Amino acid sequence: MATGVPNKSHHSRTEGTCIAYKGKEEPSAILNGERVPFQKIHSGTSGKCLYFGENLLGLRELLSDPDVVGKVTLVYIDPPFSTQGTFLSRKQQKAYEDNLSGARYVEHLRARLILLRELLSDKGSIYLHLDENMVFEMKLIMDEVFGFSNYRNLIVRKKCNPKNYTRKAYGNIVDFILFYSKTDNYVWNRPVESLSEESKREYHYIESQTGRRYMKVPIHAPGTRNGATGRPWRGMLPPPGKHWQYTPKTLDEMDARGEIFWSGNGNPRRKVYLDEHSGVGLQDIWLDFRDAHNQNIKITGYPTEKNPDLLRRIIGASSNPGDLVLDCFVGSGTTLTVADEMQRRWIGMDNSLESLSTILKRFERGLFPMGDYVQQSQDITEGIPQQPTLFDTLDAGATLPASIENGEHKPIEDFSMFVAKDAPSEVYSIITTWKQRNNLLGTHKSKKLPVVSEPTNFANICYQLHRRDKKLAKIIDSVG
Repeated sequence: MATGVPNKSHHSRTEGTCIAYKGKEEPSAILNGERVPFQKIHSGTSGKCLYFGENLLGLRELLSDPDVVGKVTLVYIDPPFSTQGTFLSRKQQKAYEDNLSGARYVEHLRARLILLRELLSDKGSIYLHLDENMVFEMKLIMDEVFGFSNYRNLIVRKKCNPKNYTRKAYGNIVDFILFYSKTDNYVWNRPVESLSEESKREYHYIESQTGRRYMKVPIHAPGTRNGATGRPWRGMLPPPGKHWQYTPKTLDEMDARGEIFWSGNGNPRRKVYLDEHSGVGLQDIWLDFRDAHNQNIKITGYPTEKNPDLLRRIIGASSNPGDLVLDCFVGSGTTLTVADEMQRRWIGMDNSLESLSTILKRFERGLFPMGDYVQQSQDITEGIPQQPTLFDTLDAGATLPASIENGEHKPIEDFSMFVAKDAPSEVYSIITTWKQRNNLLGTHKSKKLPVVSEPTNFANICYQLHRRDKKLAKIIDSVG
């Protein structure tokens, strides 16, 4: 069995290690590279921003913003995993491409990491979500960009249920999250898990005066000390080779509060109360955040959409209310909506029309299945049932979500939107439609209906209007 070398830091084994490849640019070239102006086309007052365009250019744009550079508390990014696939919507509109590999992929992501480091505050952290294809190469890049001493964890996440693999290998049910900080003075709200029933059974003593459950633990620890913790207390020395965990003065105070248990032969032990236990610190294997598609939860249906609870854990641990959270591979907008829910400011970026459309719908309507996206292009022909929808142009379901009907969902409207100068014209069409829809929705709080004009949906529209409005129902009945 291999054992560690005593008194040797594990950090020393990779200090100075780097990965070399053709086309690797100097950090200065990345920081001072091409810039393209972004135009503000929607104004908000909250400090929350959505950028449409190539994220390398968007991140460079932020370098000139004094309200952002050095002010970001948390970065979470879930970039393409180098799967060599094209991800499409039901109508075969491209959601995103994942066709980079090898050195091109590494340099593509490294450039963005270098820019992100400049945007992070000294109390900031970054979480990089990857699968087994490139996580090992990117671990070396993260060491290079952020420093090995700022490596915190390689989190292993169970992404799906077990699969019946036929290839000669173990089933692949996990992916990975690299967690780094910018310095050693980073925001950390220690996440804990509740004690298991088995752990609770260890607190089997009951205090007669209060009824509180407790367990008994030693008040000494290994190793000798020459200070106060090595001196006698109540006429007793610590056991050989040990020292008191607390000074004699502190032990007296604990005893006065009834927190010391004395055995029949005079052996003192500390009482640890069950009701004072905040929980067990979270470990680096996460089994409870499978992909949204693998759980019975509300989702948009966007390819590779992540579980909102995964983002709640990360955002809660590494930021505080009012802090700035950034995601430059924003996809369906999970990071942004969870950050908004948790009272964080946010910046999101993407260059996919499907992403922009999905995010705006999600801001407007909340979480519920909005469409029939599929994961890869070859899946399109595998007999996916085509469900009729009320608003096909929106990829929306036939009924409004209950979250809007009962007022649970508060639309996200107070944010600024920026579009790259070279953005396709379809971007402006999507945004204009969104603005028109929200202007109309603002006057009908209880009956929020988007505007559509496609004749193929006329029957569905009539059906829904018939259900929602008695006067309209009479008119529709009168004309058949």
